[in-house]
Amino acid sequence: MRQWQDRKAVGDTHERRVAAALRARGWTVHPCGQGTYPPAIREALRQTRSALRQFPDLIAARGSDLITIDAKDRMPSTHTDRYAISTDTVNAGLLFTAAHAPTPLYYVFGDLKVLTPAEIVHYAAHALRHRSGSFHLVRTEQAHPFDDVFGADGAATAA
Repeated sequence: MRQWQDRKAVGDTHERRVAAALRARGWTVHPCGQGTYPPAIREALRQTRSALRQFPDLIAARGSDLITIDAKDRMPSTHTDRYAISTDTVNAGLLFTAAHAPTPLYYVFGDLKVLTPAEIVHYAAHALRHRSGSFHLVRTEQAHPFDDVFGADGAATAA
């Protein structure tokens, strides 16, 4: 159980960092997903393969734009310069975007680079495969800079 709690603490810190970066760019941000549920529901979800386990961490709006974010902190490999994203996460992301279109879902990694579920599938189809088959591997250079997707820091005050 301690390992999960450690990962959760790292993930929570990254979610707060991403939320702060979005707010600095004029977005209104609110938590969503399993992190907002009571402990009993989170524990029950951990025991399932439900796509609710991969529900986005944050929802944000700026003007009429509405987006969702799944913050993925410990994703880039320090040995290969690739993000390793679980196939379960990407499959759930594809289902989420299809069911909630046109609301986009963005994965924001620890280096504040950004990809969508569709981009991950596309790039992974033309890339090295993880030997377990349970992860998509995407080169970090294929991700978008945070500012290119969400606006420059201070954009809210400049407008």
